[in-house]
Amino acid sequence: MMRLEPIDMGGRIALAVEVKLPKTTLLAVTTDRGYIMCGALDVGLLNERLKERGIIAGRATGVRTIEELLEAPLESVTYGAEELGIVPGMIGKDAVARMF
Repeated sequence: MMRLEPIDMGGRIALAVEVKLPKTTLLAVTTDRGYIMCGALDVGLLNERLKERGIIAGRATGVRTIEELLEAPLESVTYGAEELGIVPGMIGKDAVARMF
């Protein structure tokens, strides 16, 4: 099952995506510029093999809901996210706010 839900981020709209898979759930919150995601995100791959794309993304681990993803500290971020001032330890919703 897949669920898409708009999230009001102070007058701007992000999109929450939840994909239920066998034995796991993928979670992401995205804007037109970047996204945060659950532990399934491979930040190393984005930084190394896809570096030229300048992907703006952050990863939070141990989250089970969109709400937890927005409140969790990011465990790792891409180089593109760092250029926007997004750093490991930043709360998910604060990172998303910088992605507009």
